Amino acid sequence: MLLKKRGQTCLIASSMATLILLMIVLYGTFGTQQPGSSSSLRRDYQLLGRPLYKLDLSWPKNPELFTGDVFAVAVNPYSGVVYVAQRGDNIPKVLAFTTYGDYLMSWNTTTLEMPHGIFLADAASSNPTVWITDVGNGPYGHCIKQYTASGKLLQVLGTPGKPGSGVKPLQFDQPAEIFVHNSGEMYIVDGDGGMNNRLIKLSKELEVLWIHGEKGQGMAQFYIPHSVTVDNSQRVWVADRGNKRIQVFNSITGDWLGTWGSCFTEDAPYSVRMTPDKKYFVVVQLNTNQISLLDAPPVGLIGQCRVVSVIQLADDVKPHLVDLDLKTGALYVAEIGAQQAQKFTPFSLGGTVL
Repeated sequence: MLLKKRGQTCLIASSMATLILLMIVLYGTFGTQQPGSSSSLRRDYQLLGRPLYKLDLSWPKNPELFTGDVFAVAVNPYSGVVYVAQRGDNIPKVLAFTTYGDYLMSWNTTTLEMPHGIFLADAASSNPTVWITDVGNGPYGHCIKQYTASGKLLQVLGTPGKPGSGVKPLQFDQPAEIFVHNSGEMYIVDGDGGMNNRLIKLSKELEVLWIHGEKGQGMAQFYIPHSVTVDNSQRVWVADRGNKRIQVFNSITGDWLGTWGSCFTEDAPYSVRMTPDKKYFVVVQLNTNQISLLDAPPVGLIGQCRVVSVIQLADDVKPHLVDLDLKTGALYVAEIGAQQAQKFTPFSLGGTVL
């Protein structure tokens, strides 16, 4: 009888130890600093809630190539190229890597001053292009530029070096981000601390289709609109940074549909993107060093936001803008404080879409 009880006790203790170990693996601190890593910020993170992503320790293979403040990242899932925009004096403003982490090239262009947002358009075509918002105050700033995949300037939106609020001609003041829809229509958030607080929709022919441009805290008003994305249900999602909320609009009419604010009481949303399976929104909060995944609402409903999972980064990493690989679901994060970009892959799904 005594031996039987001891055996049961050992079995229970063993089961509890296994459970604790599993919880540590799933929810604990991951990926401490790699041997030889140049930055102690680089590999420290923690998963809270449902574990959906894990850090890819092998990307990129040459992190020492990051030589400035990394502000934005864009990925072409068809060519397997990741573009990273960084700021600094006498450094390349754009670096390109493969999705496997190999370095490809850098853009030593003089037409970029202070890149803020970056977007990969026409990814499936033979001629994909890269759009970059420039918030510099010099002769090339206050505008949005379109480049070839190799860094050749194709066109400029706005009046370079001249901030403004005009529509004809179109002017910007520190434009934060652009989202180019598959239709060719463009959505621009203009106002990373400048005179404007606008959400603008342009046609493929660059005509203004609708605009919201009033500063404030009310419906369809903004204070530092910082990031924009469009889902497959004709909804535009805007990270309204200064008001600590996400606002939602009808992409066709521009009508206001709703607001999410309850998830952002501690820090504002800086970036908003949707996972390829359309289940989650990925939202970055810079000051709390968090990347949150929020449940995406069904069509016809906005409701209240609900956090499903959090990637808690180390202090002072300062994640800024993100992008997702539409084929694999991989998440790329631009980090200003750590001066790097990092890649997170969907958890235990073998590299397939979430």
